[in-house]
Amino acid sequence: MTNKSFTTAILVDQSPAEVFNAINKPQEWWSNSIKGNPEKLNEEWNYNFGDNHITKLKTIELIPNQKVVWLVEENHFKNASDQSEWVGNRITFDISKQGNKTELVFTQIGLVPTYNCYKSCEWAWTGFIEKSLQSLITTGNGQLTWFQ
Repeated sequence: MTNKSFTTAILVDQSPAEVFNAINKPQEWWSNSIKGNPEKLNEEWNYNFGDNHITKLKTIELIPNQKVVWLVEENHFKNASDQSEWVGNRITFDISKQGNKTELVFTQIGLVPTYNCYKSCEWAWTGFIEKSLQSLITTGNGQLTWFQ
């Protein structure tokens, strides 16, 4: 199972359209340091968490109310020995109806347990998806400071 990419899922009462719209506002649930337009297809944009984590991404797929995919083009972790971790990874958001609820399945394809950053990335993504993004979807307010 060492090749299994990281994934987590949430189930909400909101519609697929509401989930899709929230995903495309990562400035409200992931980081307010995002520069660029992640909600536009083929747009390159940047994320950073101080100088600890700096990433250049590209939105490569947008299927309204169904799917969002980001490609990691460049990545830098301040204390990582292997700066290629994350590069080429695809970050996917799959949206589907499950009865009267909407399921969001988040996967970072390529983020595997053999990565040095896996444990901290697993912890961070779980919080950003299950706390901050879920809060944005259900209340209209993300929790950018959930980890403090």
